[in-house]
Amino acid sequence: MSDLAQLQLYRLGLLTALLPLFTTHICLLLSGYENYLAWCNPYWLDCYSISATGRQGTAYFVFKGGMITAMVLLALYWLINQAWLQGLTGQKNRALGWCGGLASVALISYTLSLGHDGNIPYLLRRSGVITYLGLTFICQLLLASTLARQTETRTDGRRLFALSAMTLLLALFSLLLDASLGEQYQRLENAVEWGLILMLNLHVLLSVWAWKNAQLQIRLHNHTKRTNTG
Repeated sequence: MSDLAQLQLYRLGLLTALLPLFTTHICLLLSGYENYLAWCNPYWLDCYSISATGRQGTAYFVFKGGMITAMVLLALYWLINQAWLQGLTGQKNRALGWCGGLASVALISYTLSLGHDGNIPYLLRRSGVITYLGLTFICQLLLASTLARQTETRTDGRRLFALSAMTLLLALFSLLLDASLGEQYQRLENAVEWGLILMLNLHVLLSVWAWKNAQLQIRLHNHTKRTNTG
């Protein structure tokens, strides 16, 4: 058995982190270019929701193709993290892989129902995005807290935990604004949504940096059979 290659996983991780961001932003640009949406800054007042960028025109197909691919990669990303944590702690815990996989399935359901009218597509979108956000945040907390308890990954774990805390503060602050501003909060609501998704993907990006620091890799082997002659 000989090594064929050692695949650096951080390159796959970079694609996992950046593909959702690229997809949503390119769809916003496409929708503006094709005159389905007016030009605006998604991180400021009076702009559109993420879902609005992928409902019409070319963006409809780009959004679905990009996000479904991204979610498949995200499920793989959580399985890799699960295996990494098992190697670090020596404990078998499949919660990370399962929760990460369910989060990906939930957002695929949301993506597929986007652009369709009716009560069922609406429920799929609402339940899908809520499930995705909740399970992804739980997975990120599990990852950060486990890394923070290990000597060799403590710094990376603390960074990830700090980013998770900032994400939670943004979510809580948005609820406070919603309660205090009433209907005026609608001008800001979509910007908060874009900000939350950005921070969740930044968490993936930081964790991939931790992969690189740990030199996380997959080793491929070539199995050969020896035959006796004579």
